[in-house]
Amino acid sequence: MKTLSRYVLREHFGPLAFSLTALTSLLLLNFIAKRFGDLVGKGLPWTVIVEFFLLAIPFTLAMTLPMAVLVSVLYAFSRLAAESEITALKASGVGMGRVMTPVLGAATVLAIGMVLFNDQLLPRANHRLRTLQTDIGRTKPTFALKEQVINDVVPGRLALRAARIDKATSRMYEVVIYDFADVTKRRTIVADSGDLKLVDGTGDLKLILYDGEMTELPPSEPGRMSRLQYVQDVIVVRGVANSFMRDTTDNFKSEREMGVCEMQAQVATAERDLRREEDLLSRQLARATRALTRGIVDSLGAFEPPARAPLSIGRAYCDVAATVGGWFDRGDTTTTGGARVASVATDSASASATMKPAPFGDTAQRTVPVASPGPTDATPPVPTPAPVIELPPGSAAAGLGVVLDQVAIRRQSALAVRAQYAVEVHKKFSLAAACVVFVLLGAPIALRFPRGGVGLVIGASLVVFALYYVCLIGGESLADDLKLPPAVAMWAANGVFTIVGGILFLRMGKEGVTARGGDLGELKEAIGAWLGRVGRAIRRRGDAPAPRTA
Repeated sequence: MKTLSRYVLREHFGPLAFSLTALTSLLLLNFIAKRFGDLVGKGLPWTVIVEFFLLAIPFTLAMTLPMAVLVSVLYAFSRLAAESEITALKASGVGMGRVMTPVLGAATVLAIGMVLFNDQLLPRANHRLRTLQTDIGRTKPTFALKEQVINDVVPGRLALRAARIDKATSRMYEVVIYDFADVTKRRTIVADSGDLKLVDGTGDLKLILYDGEMTELPPSEPGRMSRLQYVQDVIVVRGVANSFMRDTTDNFKSEREMGVCEMQAQVATAERDLRREEDLLSRQLARATRALTRGIVDSLGAFEPPARAPLSIGRAYCDVAATVGGWFDRGDTTTTGGARVASVATDSASASATMKPAPFGDTAQRTVPVASPGPTDATPPVPTPAPVIELPPGSAAAGLGVVLDQVAIRRQSALAVRAQYAVEVHKKFSLAAACVVFVLLGAPIALRFPRGGVGLVIGASLVVFALYYVCLIGGESLADDLKLPPAVAMWAANGVFTIVGGILFLRMGKEGVTARGGDLGELKEAIGAWLGRVGRAIRRRGDAPAPRTA
């Protein structure tokens, strides 16, 4: 049996490696094509460009690995069935459950490794990629002039034209400079020749002009002109060329740059804020009721519930990580890697959630309420309890509406933050579990249509990928809008495909025993027959006589 397991796994290894490489390369090339204009023409070192490409691989790999598993399962089992190896195994008394056991075991190991990959390597790569993109965006291209062209040295402030430029000596001839820096003067500088130099280490441009004149035309005095002749003039333009520099002070992390335990800490903080607001709401209502019925206006004390995340797969993972070892990023209940849940102010204007575009890593862009950047020091700040608004005597009923509105705004903000981080936690686990789900789904499809070949692999893969990722992206949007629980939104696609795969797995013994049938033509005939039965049922329902009424 060990020989059989090794043989089946070996049949999957080649298609898995090929499909993973091909799919990752395609998505990576698409990403590079979109960002290529931000890299060229800036004088970046080749090591920076290579680092940019390498950092783009992890988030691409997180999306393509489940796809590659499905492709390899479809191809391997389709080939085994087409070459009658499945028939030989059945004749030898080996059931399909025994054949799929090593594949499911390998997919489970792969899923566990993908969970660790999504928790540890992927957030770090996303953070470094975002900071690298920011550093590249601040880099200005190396300064270069073109002959017989008006060059924008400083856009909107200084332009230069040279009839001829000696590339070897950086000597310019017949130079004209248009200076728009001072709006009260129209200055034009003409020179017979000039030298062009870049000051090392500063990015400043130094122009040394020879034998020319400077002309100024004040717009406020049209009839006046000033002319100044010179033998040598020096002009220094600051910050024309800016070399690439890394920013080592960026400690802020978005939800896609955090590990599971870091995001669980944010979920716990949001859950604490939510319970605090709900408790405050109930006590305010009880206080207003006593004020109206008994005329008693008592005082409210502060309530600070403990920060404890609700029971979920992320919390269980972090509890296990705490017992296994300390190399996991557990974060803190208040601040994690420079990101902190914002303390909500008392007024409705400042209590609304901060809106910020989602950072790079998912393939789809969205705008969600996020945590505001907090302190970057090592000592976490003490959480500030929510303010308790005291209603003055005699106005308990009149001011209740204002208090309830403020509590509702803070409660909505806590719900949005909790959903934002919970979605990302469940996504890391659902993408990893998709490796096992696709094995359970792909093997019965391949055995049902053994002559499908490459067409079956490509067609079935595209359909499954499209449905899965549409459900994943749609569920993420619904969860961010608080229309679905994060767990339901992120695990719905896995649940549906697991049910379909389980049904197909139970019917695996009913496929044909030879490779003469079971191609895509049979699938078309089956779909056509099903549509015909549905159409006949609809026509019979339409032709049925209407029920008689008394």
